[in-house]
Amino acid sequence: MKNFLDKIFLRSNNLNYISIKIKKLTNNSPAKKIFEAINHYSKESEIRYVGGCIRKIINREKVDDIDLATNLNPQQVCEALKKKDINYYQTGIEHGTITALIDKYKFEITSLREDISTDGRHALVKFSNNWKKDASRRDFTINSVYSDKDGNLFDPYDGKKDLDKGFINFIGDADERIKEDYLRILRYIRFYLEYSKQPHNLETIRKIKMNMDGISKLSKERLLDELRKIIKPHVLEKLSRDKLCLEIFSIIFPELKNIVFFYKLSSDKKDMLKEMDFIFILSLMIVDENDNVDYFLYKFNISKKDQRRIRIIDDFYKRNINSSTFNENNMNKFFYYNGKQAINDILNFRIIKSRKLDKNLIKLSKLYKDKKIPIMPIGANTLMTKYKIPEGKKLGIKLKNIEEKWVENNFQISDQQVDNIIKDI
Repeated sequence: MKNFLDKIFLRSNNLNYISIKIKKLTNNSPAKKIFEAINHYSKESEIRYVGGCIRKIINREKVDDIDLATNLNPQQVCEALKKKDINYYQTGIEHGTITALIDKYKFEITSLREDISTDGRHALVKFSNNWKKDASRRDFTINSVYSDKDGNLFDPYDGKKDLDKGFINFIGDADERIKEDYLRILRYIRFYLEYSKQPHNLETIRKIKMNMDGISKLSKERLLDELRKIIKPHVLEKLSRDKLCLEIFSIIFPELKNIVFFYKLSSDKKDMLKEMDFIFILSLMIVDENDNVDYFLYKFNISKKDQRRIRIIDDFYKRNINSSTFNENNMNKFFYYNGKQAINDILNFRIIKSRKLDKNLIKLSKLYKDKKIPIMPIGANTLMTKYKIPEGKKLGIKLKNIEEKWVENNFQISDQQVDNIIKDI
């Protein structure tokens, strides 16, 4: 069987950095246990790395997830893992995906498949033992490169060659591939911005534009998941410079109005953005003087915690803001009532959005980076014992008034000031 597969896939024994990296990936992670479990299941069973991890190794990137493909069906995969006491769960068994868990690692293992039918959003598949047919249903040539545990590549569509030369080519007819899953329109943008060294193929762009209506068939969750992969500073900078990608992207995400902001960022700001997360970078694109944030949060389901972060930034910058707003006393109040994440967000937002780097803002940003929220030194027990105020509404009002004075005085309050508040002086 392997000799037969070798003829199809043009197995190449790569005695170079690719095979070395793949061998290290196998030996330095629990992937080795997965290979042993599947390859020893039967004489015909085989498993290979596929997709992103191989693409990243070829392109000398950090591998942050590991996808595997096997000629076993999902039930057989479960049996093979169980025999070796490897934990797993069925993430998408109808599509042939099992997730194996070893230590802190997750491995997505997908059975070879063939599409029976698809509506551009969901595909009906049957499981196969044909590696070539599995490769043919993938989106781009650069994602259809397989490897065994020793770094021998199986590359039926010359994905490595395309990656080396910077070509983002659909496998087969672009129109057919897009109609199978309209998310591939966004994936084209992502891979083009990440890997292309060539101008767009205008016929590919034409077919993408012909299928733009299909985006409406996609769930908001899948769109948001793909957006998370695109929203990286270096990708957004390229997006802001690429007219064709920007045109398509803006149709899909009209709420992301401030992409051109990334066109000319200073090196200092680029370095800052490398440390920022998805939600903060998203806020740079959607926060404006209108109701754009409300529209985005209504359309896309993100966590309550992340919604709060974005709304705090949006609300703050809808106020009448000027340079005098950013003094330490004002920022201390904001810090106390909103927390560390919020103060860092509004300061970083201002720093990055400002035309020039403001030294005062940089100083404030460093101040709050490790600062802990102060704890008010006077509590209900003090008022109840020292001032004989009984528990109830009056106690709550006095505590609130004391807190306001303490915050206003930059977290300082004297006994006399407390006495005055108690006596309503």
